[in-house]
Amino acid sequence: MLKRLMDIVGALAGGIVFAPLMLIGAIWVACSMGRPILFRQRRPGLNGKPFEIVKFRTMSNKLDADGNPLPDAQRLTAAGRFLRATSIDELPELWNVLKGDMSLVGPRPLLMEYVPLYSAHQARRQEVRPGLTGWAQVNGRNALSWESKFDLDVWYVDNRSALLDLRIIGLTVLMVLKRTGVSAEGEATMPKFTGTRKEQPTT
Repeated sequence: MLKRLMDIVGALAGGIVFAPLMLIGAIWVACSMGRPILFRQRRPGLNGKPFEIVKFRTMSNKLDADGNPLPDAQRLTAAGRFLRATSIDELPELWNVLKGDMSLVGPRPLLMEYVPLYSAHQARRQEVRPGLTGWAQVNGRNALSWESKFDLDVWYVDNRSALLDLRIIGLTVLMVLKRTGVSAEGEATMPKFTGTRKEQPTT
């Protein structure tokens, strides 16, 4: 209950404080990429239950000759890169926090297609609400491997507390100011998760 209260108060305060940034972000997206301004997608929430995440759009809708979306690196615009580097694109998720779909702090909500690929250990990241920021984000963000990120997510599940959440929020502010770990090397964001390779038993 304390965590939920912190989420509501924090989301309301954040919505007020960051309202000018969100207005600028919305205008920039509209001018550089047109409509829609917001990106909406189903993501797994608490216990894997789907919800619709809301973010500022950072990619164009460009398609190849066959009508398929171009790779992320080719669709990510200059405005989108800035919005991601500063995490302004994530600010509309404060609405998800108010609704109870997300928390201020928790494992980041990934793609629905990743859920069946999780190991039993990795699936434990869904035992808490996904967050705007999390322990993996302040310990490397997208510069980490998927396995390292999931291990950090599960560590948070086992060690979560109000004090840890406050520490993560503080570290998140520092990381955003430094703009570190925004993308994996050679990637627009992160390569797709295709499952953790299991070691073959020795004979």
